[in-house]
Amino acid sequence: MAKSVNKVTLLGNVGKDPEVKFLPSGSAVANLTLATSERFKDKGGEWQDRTEWHNLVAYQRTAEIIRDYVKK
Repeated sequence: MAKSVNKVTLLGNVGKDPEVKFLPSGSAVANLTLATSERFKDKGGEWQDRTEWHNLVAYQRTAEIIRDYVKK
């Protein structure tokens, strides 16, 4: 088994309010979408904007924090 950890920090805008559900065990699960944007000049010298959407899932205490603090 690999002994490395991959860590990503995403900064962007929430697409819509998170959906928080509870499993039969009582654990919270939050689903949300996040848009990250990039602005660059193309070969012709024109500015281009590229937006990439990320589907995120959070569990337990993190899902509860998202429910309380994250809004569109």
